[in-house]
Amino acid sequence: MSTIFHLSFPVENIPDTKHFYVDGLGCTMGREGKGSLILNLSGHQLVAHVVEAPMTPQCGIYPRHFGVTFETEAEWEALLTRVQKKGLPFHQQPKHRFQGERIEHRTFFLSDPFHNLLEFKFYLYPSAVFGELQYSKVGDAL
Repeated sequence: MSTIFHLSFPVENIPDTKHFYVDGLGCTMGREGKGSLILNLSGHQLVAHVVEAPMTPQCGIYPRHFGVTFETEAEWEALLTRVQKKGLPFHQQPKHRFQGERIEHRTFFLSDPFHNLLEFKFYLYPSAVFGELQYSKVGDAL
């Protein structure tokens, strides 16, 4: 087994979680308890935990969101096609960021039923994922 990332996040109920993450995004399910569900998102472990308090939307994509950075543009486009066919709600439509620069990437954001924001991206230059330190830009201007 290779190293995988783990993220725990809040949801309001399990049925809507399954509809968005399993039926919509294509995650596979792991263990399920009364108030939690383990999901496999591109080989990483997400754990949805039911919370009592109602969740409210953020004002924008910062400070909190999570997602996947794809190794190939074909993988990114395949997920984009899937979420469009499934009618999942976009928080930000697909776009190119920093075109013509070494940190150029394609991105889109989704909003799950509980206002959690998810970003999916593909970098034109793999070195931009953790490198290209000469650039100070990270995301959209606040």
